Amino acid sequence: MKEYIATFHTHLSALMTSRALTGRGVQARMMPVPRKLSSSCGTCVRYLAEGPNLDAMDEDVEAVYEKIGREEYTLLMNAD
Repeated sequence: MKEYIATFHTHLSALMTSRALTGRGVQARMMPVPRKLSSSCGTCVRYLAEGPNLDAMDEDVEAVYEKIGREEYTLLMNAD
């Protein structure tokens, strides 16, 4: 399992994505965005999965990152 973080432009979009991921059986939770990353709304979804599940992201997704170290992330998708 890998850890991913998705950031969003709106809090509602984060909530919708969290629900979509948990509906797929993915362990996901909303949390504040880590300091190394930025987000318009300050809320992100942290989830553990075999893959990034990009098709589960709400339309207001800002970016999706894979966690590669303690506080290191690699950008997988940037919607901007």
